[in-house]
Amino acid sequence: MLMAKKEQKAAKPAKAVAKEEKVVKVERAPAEPKDHKAHKAAAEEGKPAVAPTAPDAPATTAPATTALIPAGKLKFAIYWGNACGGCDVSLVDLDAKILDVVAIADIILWPVAMDFKYHDVEAMADGSIAVTLFNGGVKNSETEHIARMLRKKSGIVVAYGACACFGGIPGLANITDRDGVFDKAYRTTFSTVNPEGVIPQTEWKVPEGTLTLPEIYDHVRPLNQVIDVDYYLPGCPPVQERILDLVGAVVAFVKEGKPLPPKGTVIAHEKSLCEECPRERKDKRIPRIVRIHELKDDYKTCLLEQGVICLGISTRAGCNARCINVNMPCRGCFGPTPGVIDQGASTLSAIASNLDLGPDELKNTEADIERLMAQVRDPLGYFYRYTLASSLLKYARKEERPKEQGGESR
Repeated sequence: MLMAKKEQKAAKPAKAVAKEEKVVKVERAPAEPKDHKAHKAAAEEGKPAVAPTAPDAPATTAPATTALIPAGKLKFAIYWGNACGGCDVSLVDLDAKILDVVAIADIILWPVAMDFKYHDVEAMADGSIAVTLFNGGVKNSETEHIARMLRKKSGIVVAYGACACFGGIPGLANITDRDGVFDKAYRTTFSTVNPEGVIPQTEWKVPEGTLTLPEIYDHVRPLNQVIDVDYYLPGCPPVQERILDLVGAVVAFVKEGKPLPPKGTVIAHEKSLCEECPRERKDKRIPRIVRIHELKDDYKTCLLEQGVICLGISTRAGCNARCINVNMPCRGCFGPTPGVIDQGASTLSAIASNLDLGPDELKNTEADIERLMAQVRDPLGYFYRYTLASSLLKYARKEERPKEQGGESR
């Protein structure tokens, strides 16, 4: 089911300009900021230079610039940013339904699967790509360049997967900066042998010339902190049912002229995962926090009520409770439910209010509270696994100490 806002305004196909050609209406993003440095500085402060469309943004009209599509075929682009590749693999889960896509579209960019050249896409007319599925967050200069280029060339841009929507698991590295990541990856891990302390450089001179690499940024950013986004398809990776919702909406628009969903729509359910969970809730207090391997599961009762941290209470439904159905807790990859600003804080608050603190809660000492908190072994990984980069926290800030205290950053 494609959950769209109630008020929609049809985006109707324009009239054909010639018998052998068809014009389809899709939307172009607002003009991008020309000052790259200003944009980067604003984004690092969590203030995008282009106002992002939030997953819970109010309904607006569906995406509407004219893209001329010869012979009635759309152009699709698929790109990966700071991601693992699982989102690309998820597209194969369409099985025979992928033929519906092939019938209406040509794929003109898909680096993980086919050999395309960036300069060929850059040479295309603005707005000539109907739909771009962009998975992964933005962590380096190449990804940012491609994201901006595809926004300019595309009518519709979809943040595809948890990393593009919220920053994803790579966003957990936002607790440090680039230097911290490099130090961990190239110097201090137990298995690393790097006596000269070599780390990636943007340029390196060799006899044959100069080798270059993209600039790595300090922090991961979700796609909507870099460019304007039309739709959000969450999940790690997105599930077949929701992918088909997206494809079905585009196919219905092209073939039947049906309106597209309102801009900003999250292609998932608006209810929480708890509402589609097959386990029983008994409104019991949580006795203690345990990890899944410590649980003596009865395979019927709510995992959270048995003491396992489960983010189903604050996560959008739409995955058909895949993790729960194999007796694993929800980790929140569909992102927060509508209206929730910070998924991690919401979950933490809900769990704290349901902990069994004993017959007389007011008599708990500070040491008692600390013992309860110590039961959560990895708070950041549990509560912000997919959404740290898009949360109120976003990333760690360095505090400059006064000179009388050493003048160092911490």
